[in-house]
Parts: sequence; structure tokens; C-alpha cells
Amino acid sequence: MSFFRFGAALAFLLALALTTADVASARVGSGSSFGSRGTRTFTPPPTTNTAPKTADPINKSITNPAASAPTAPAASRFGGLRGLLLGGLIAAALGGIFGFGVLAHIVGFVLQLLLIAGLVWLVMAYLRSRRTGAPLFARGAAAGPPIDLAYPNGATRPNGSARAATPSQALNISQQDLDTFERLLGEVQTAYSREDTQRLGRMATPEMLSHFSQELADNARRGVRNEVSRVALLQGDVSEAWREPGSDYATVAMRYALRDTMVDRGSGRIVSGDPDRDDEVTELWTFRRDDRDPGAGWQLSAIQQS
Repeated sequence: MSFFRFGAALAFLLALALTTADVASARVGSGSSFGSRGTRTFTPPPTTNTAPKTADPINKSITNPAASAPTAPAASRFGGLRGLLLGGLIAAALGGIFGFGVLAHIVGFVLQLLLIAGLVWLVMAYLRSRRTGAPLFARGAAAGPPIDLAYPNGATRPNGSARAATPSQALNISQQDLDTFERLLGEVQTAYSREDTQRLGRMATPEMLSHFSQELADNARRGVRNEVSRVALLQGDVSEAWREPGSDYATVAMRYALRDTMVDRGSGRIVSGDPDRDDEVTELWTFRRDDRDPGAGWQLSAIQQS
């Protein structure tokens, strides 16, 4: 197959991937595990009666498990998960100013430009490889040392070395705190369904707002809208609660019911979900209370699937 046929096939596959993205993902979290739990981000929370299975590990977080390792290579200023956070906040700002419908057109235009630029790059790389004999996709430089995910919080390694851990202590959770967690469960879902990023920003950490904003922008680009209603907590209990310097954390297992559908923005047609049936979901939500902003109270800082 000629290079140009290969390029055309690649362009078709990329366009197909963009237009057939999963529209079944809905509600806050949509089946993924992300956010931060302080020094316990990469430690699974204890199981509970509500969530007897071990929670899925967090796979998207701005928390760096190797932050104290002196040999870790410096991250790009705006790359990786910091870029995700910045991009999500920009998406939230643009969505609030122009609306997510206009933002979807902008994102689509940018994706087309990136697709064209990628094809041009492939053509130039192919021509260079024909002249120099170099492979089209050369292997990059060796990465830095692997991140030690097995001992992220200061546990002793087999060779006897240890990473300094941030001290933490147990935290008592009151009935008022539990009532707040239940209220936030419903209000976060409602604000997400209404695409109200300003309200989400008051109830969630900047990292979580970044994730939510990108999900809402993706929905708008696909021409769909998530509608959530009848959120009701069925059972809940505290998995763990602790205090670290500057912040309180509480991870709560919650089994709740909701009506969850994805709707076409133009026609109002239901794309996925059943508007007449309650779905049941079990998740672990982590809330953070920051000493630097006591007026904000508890804010959602992580979601994990169980």
C-alpha cells in the first residue's frame, strides 16, 4: 500500500474515532477513578459494608507518587496531568463565556487543524526517511527511572531505604459531616447535569473541576448532554478519615440510585440510558477540607469505582 493510501486510511480512522466516541459514559465519574487523596492517593481505601470490594486504583491524578525522589526527571511546565488541569480550567472558562455548544465547534476546528498538521508531518517524515534512510518512527530517548508505585507513602523498600512520609492522624467524622457528604452527592450530580461549572467549582477541588469540564466539553463536541435526576443515597459508610498538615480528608463509600441518560442536544432523543429506570451505583468519594479556605468546607477531591 502506498504512503498516501496509508495516510488517507489513517485520516479516516482518526475521523472515525472522533465521531464514534463512547456516548454511553454519563454522570459524574462515568465509570473512571480519578482525583487526589493526599498522601493516600495511591493506597486503596479500606473496604466497607457498602463497598466490600477493593476500589479501583486512581489512574488520573495531579498527585505525583515520586515527588520526593531526587532522581525523578523534571516534568514539563504545562505537560502531563498539569496540562490536563490547565486545559480543563480553560475549557470551563470558555464554556462559561460562550456556552459548550460554541466551544464544541472551536474544539472541532482545532482537531481538524491538528489532523491536517499530523498528516503533513507524516508526509515530511516519510520524505526525510527516503532521503536519509532513517526509520519513520524512531525510538525516543530513554525515560527516567520508573516511578515506585508499590511504596508511594514512605513504606520501607526491600533494600531498607524509605521515602519520607507526610504524617497523618485519624479524624472523627460527625453526623453533620455525613449529612454534608450526602447533600454534595446530589448537588454535584445536579450541577454536572446542568453543565454549571461555576457551581461545580464551589463543590469540587480545581483538579476535579478540570476533569468535569473536559468531560462536559467532550459531550458538547459530540452533540450530547447528560441528564441526571432522582439521585438518592441508599447506603453509605466511612471508609477512612484522616488529617494531614493543612487538610482534612474523608473517603466515603456510597451506594446510590439515579436516573441517568445521555440526550442528543439537537433533537432531544435519548442516546443511552433508560429515563424510566433507576440505576444503582457504588462508588467511593473522597472529600477534602482545606485549612487555607475554611469557608469552602468539604469539597469533592476524588472518585473511585468499586
